[in-house]
Amino acid sequence: MNQDFGYAPLVELTRGAIVECVHYGAFAVVDSQGKLLCSAGDPDLRTFPRSSMKPFQALPFVESGGVEFFGLSEEELAIMCASHAGTDAHVAVLRGIHKKAGLQESDLQCGVHYPSDRVTSDAMRLRGELPTPYRHNCSGKHSGMLAAARLRGLPIENYLELEHPVQQSIRAAMAEMSAMQAEALIPGIDGCSAPVYALSLRAFAYAVARLCDPVGLSAERQAACRKVTDAMRSYPLMVAGPGKLDTVLMQVLGDKLVSKGGAEGYQMIGLLPDADKGTPGIGIAMKFSDGDPDRRATYSLVTAILQVFGFSRQLENEAYRGFADSVVRNWRGLTAGEKRLSALATEALAHCRYRGDV
Repeated sequence: MNQDFGYAPLVELTRGAIVECVHYGAFAVVDSQGKLLCSAGDPDLRTFPRSSMKPFQALPFVESGGVEFFGLSEEELAIMCASHAGTDAHVAVLRGIHKKAGLQESDLQCGVHYPSDRVTSDAMRLRGELPTPYRHNCSGKHSGMLAAARLRGLPIENYLELEHPVQQSIRAAMAEMSAMQAEALIPGIDGCSAPVYALSLRAFAYAVARLCDPVGLSAERQAACRKVTDAMRSYPLMVAGPGKLDTVLMQVLGDKLVSKGGAEGYQMIGLLPDADKGTPGIGIAMKFSDGDPDRRATYSLVTAILQVFGFSRQLENEAYRGFADSVVRNWRGLTAGEKRLSALATEALAHCRYRGDV
């Protein structure tokens, strides 16, 4: 393990008989009682969950009755938790939120970029259409923050400032869900300009487990957690987009889990209670030190962890098969090597408490 940063070798790529590439990272698997079930690297490594935090950023709005006040649908709530692909379908849902909450696209301060959905992006470029804030993958989250400000009669011009009441309520909710003090959450600025907070993988995995299994929380928080996870599982295309990991996982295993990726090699997965024969809610948080730009290490580790919890059969689904593929191929399609877990990661998962076959 890299003692300076808390990362350990987790995923290897071979070429012939040689290990050619190693992805360093860390992960923690924690249940809703706060028990660390297994880990590799330093589970207390502090890092930013980035967009994996989005379901938690929606919680205060939901808990305050915003969904009912504005008459929002589950689909509209799902996109508030999303890193969406910027398709026309996503834009249509965002427009619906803005109409109900009395917002304008120009109120969004997330910035602009072309959609990550290649079909949509190519079509826009062909017709000379420039992206607008609605196409930004974080515009759903920002719409939720703006709606939260409207709900409370707060100014929207400065809704991204760290001291804005909307951001302070998000910080408090994240602290409560992770059993941390709000002051212990280290603030940063996300790629979309919203505040984001660093916390340990263990603490964030615990928060994810409680999001999926909120027993013991206040009645209002329990209801909000269930609304968020129900919306994500009911509308997985809103959470990411066609062919994206989060969407495909929830399409294949939506009765068992929620999934939300983040930038720079972060990924969270939450298993619902009884996902694996009597288990409580379980949170999984992982981070790769190199940012895992093509997500290949994330796909390998996600697949391996879900197999530990008994989902091997479901992961054979055609829609997921590409994510589970362990073969390294060259440009002619010839097998050049394999993608596999390191011995350290394999050993860590072998000692995970809950095992079984669904």
